[in-house]
Amino acid sequence: MKTLFLKNMLPAGVIALAVSGAFFTTSMQNAPKNNAGLRFGYNAIAGKCGNIEVNCDDVPSDDMCHISGTTGPLAYDKQAGNNCVNALWHREE
Repeated sequence: MKTLFLKNMLPAGVIALAVSGAFFTTSMQNAPKNNAGLRFGYNAIAGKCGNIEVNCDDVPSDDMCHISGTTGPLAYDKQAGNNCVNALWHREE
């Protein structure tokens, strides 16, 4: 009796687990991304912010945020008084 019950119910349990996993995966793809640290980075000219802006992050990571890809001048956070003194980090996708 136990083996008959196990043979009949095990496939139903596996199917239920697979369907719930598929719904969970789909719902996580639609979840909003955490954009708390995202900032625009600007080029610094003599401590003042320039007019080139790039997407950066204020959360430390392995790479600094650059104006032109992975090389070139660093991108800085625009502070009050148009001052650019705090370097930003590369945005992790």
